[in-house]
Amino acid sequence: MTDWSTVDALDPPKLTTLFERDPGRVAAFSVDVAGIHFDFSKTHLDAAGLAAFEGLAKSANLAAKRDALFAGEPVNTSEGRAVTHVAERGEGSEEDSAHAAMLHARMRALIDAIEGEALGPVRHILHIGIGGSALGPDLLVDALGRDADRYDVAVVSNVDGVALEEVFDAFDPHATIVVIASKTFTTTETMLNADSALAWLKEDGVEDPYGRVIALTANPDAAIEWGVDETRILPFAESVGGRYSLWSSIGFPAAMALGWDSFSELLEGAAEMDRHFRLTAPHANAPMLAAFADLYYAQVKRCETRATFAYDERLRLLPSYLQQLEMESNGKGVTIDGTPLDRPSAPITWGGVGTDAQHAVFQLLHQGTHLVPVEFVAVVEGGDALEEAHHSSLLLNAFAQGAALMTGRASDDGARNYPGDRPSSTILLDQLDARTLGALLAFYEHRTFVSGALLGINPFDQFGVELGKEMAKKAGEGGGDLDASTRDLIQRAFGE
Repeated sequence: MTDWSTVDALDPPKLTTLFERDPGRVAAFSVDVAGIHFDFSKTHLDAAGLAAFEGLAKSANLAAKRDALFAGEPVNTSEGRAVTHVAERGEGSEEDSAHAAMLHARMRALIDAIEGEALGPVRHILHIGIGGSALGPDLLVDALGRDADRYDVAVVSNVDGVALEEVFDAFDPHATIVVIASKTFTTTETMLNADSALAWLKEDGVEDPYGRVIALTANPDAAIEWGVDETRILPFAESVGGRYSLWSSIGFPAAMALGWDSFSELLEGAAEMDRHFRLTAPHANAPMLAAFADLYYAQVKRCETRATFAYDERLRLLPSYLQQLEMESNGKGVTIDGTPLDRPSAPITWGGVGTDAQHAVFQLLHQGTHLVPVEFVAVVEGGDALEEAHHSSLLLNAFAQGAALMTGRASDDGARNYPGDRPSSTILLDQLDARTLGALLAFYEHRTFVSGALLGINPFDQFGVELGKEMAKKAGEGGGDLDASTRDLIQRAFGE
């Protein structure tokens, strides 16, 4: 039985007081790993708080749950299967890691064939997926591929036809490969977009349009039935969940656009974080410490949201990626044994890009009535060739915002009073390359796992996304027991 009593009783002093009492606080509440500096000294965790969470982790058998994850045991209890994304980085069981390596070799062989023009000239990659099958590849290509001139890559997930038409207008169908990413190869939105992309190829007279299609799936039989040649199907394990899948063949467009060496570096960076998480004691374990801070604000302070701000344009898609990772993983109302969760689950994850966000939402963060833990993500080495003043200004803004949230400023004029004592953490990357980005994303994965494990929920299923899709399908077929409002909206839209 997980014992939350010591954690629930935590009542630390103000942040400024914590710094006054401990001149060595910054060093004690920071961790460096895999090119990442994680500073959580501006959170309310202190020695007593860390001890409380370490006790909580022990009572929740966190170490055993972590070992089970890496051993390939069936930790996804509701679906009765293992969770093997760490094996994609070579850090799972020997059997799972060998299987992943074999599938990676198959993906590399297909990339080599495409680069050898086995499919004819290729300049464009249209990647169609949704959820983790789109968010991960999109983030990788946007973050790391801005200077690459290998291929034009477009990731389309929205079923809104405008998204596809933009790509059709920009790409030459005779020089495009269409990549369809779907674990089941039955995902409604993905397959609708796939049908339209295939029709586009046909209408433009592409010879053998099915030969321009690559399938990324855990259900190869369905892809073959749809029409994809077996040699152009890149499988991945059923035990790799969508939001954890960019390390598998789902990362194909990134491996194409960035080159295989970069994709290998991505995997190795994640593996380095895997080893850190698996082997490091809690008091120096970056993902655990980050999860402890997250849980403190969600459980003790009852903060309903947590904000991440990327102070680097190359990481502009990171908040969206984290929304799915964290809220789809831990946005649950029951524990593993099916009993109602008696405390808050995941907070709402949101964020933006600095410095844009400072002029949009930081008013609420500094002076609003909501307490919102903030995380700043920045990179020491800039990604532009402009004057150094640009990147210096960007970093100084990120650091200053954290300082201002903590210290505040008193004023007799209430409109100009900043209460302060508002928490933040900072993740500072030495540079943004494939290895460091891999480590960063693995850090967030393990952080999410720890939160789920301590809450006693299963972070690896996502049944909550199904109900609305089922009702949409029934409504489209003219069935379903719909409420009066929904029936009226359908009538107004379709005249039925």
